[in-house]
Amino acid sequence: MQEKYSNRPQASESIAVMMLITLSGGLQDAYTFMMRDGVFANAQTGNIVLLSASLFSGNWGGALSYLIPLSSFALGIFIAAIIREHLKSHEGLFHWRHLTLAVEIVFLTAVAFMPEQLSRIANAMVSFSCALQVEAFRKARGHAYASTMCIGNLKSCMENLALYITKDDTEGIRNAGYYALVIVLFALGAGIGAVLSERFGFHAILISPLLLAASFLLMIGRKE
Repeated sequence: MQEKYSNRPQASESIAVMMLITLSGGLQDAYTFMMRDGVFANAQTGNIVLLSASLFSGNWGGALSYLIPLSSFALGIFIAAIIREHLKSHEGLFHWRHLTLAVEIVFLTAVAFMPEQLSRIANAMVSFSCALQVEAFRKARGHAYASTMCIGNLKSCMENLALYITKDDTEGIRNAGYYALVIVLFALGAGIGAVLSERFGFHAILISPLLLAASFLLMIGRKE
């Protein structure tokens, strides 16, 4: 059952913001996989699998390549939660989610100018940024979603589709369509990231902070 939601969503929960940060999330994952040693920035399940495989095969260097983004992602979640608890009651032009976006924008811009030799640091920074994003932006129009991974969105999509088919619940088909949109946006961001990575190399990630900057501006002055 979805919670009732007002016609005026919170700034961070608007569909426009969801679309921008989900595109950014898909782009980041494609970028690190293609340009930064085949590491996933935000799909930490994949990194855990590859980390375990590297450890069991005695590939310690490879294991470190996956442990670094995994640890950075965990740290990002921790930091975002602390920021939220300390600043969530702040009222004004800016709020705590603006701070997480600002950090993301700075980190991702810096990553674009890091040479191949610093790929491990670059992956750590992208994973940290993804963690801030997934912790700070968790709902849009009352629907829980993830902007940096798809398994939860796919699960919710299929559950709501089943609800529509079995109970003829029109809310179910609307919700399924919402989650399908999130998945398509993530895939679109990943595709754009792949194309840009092939063409522009390490600088391709610069599209991500531009998308996040647009989200930042959309949220200014909106009630949170």
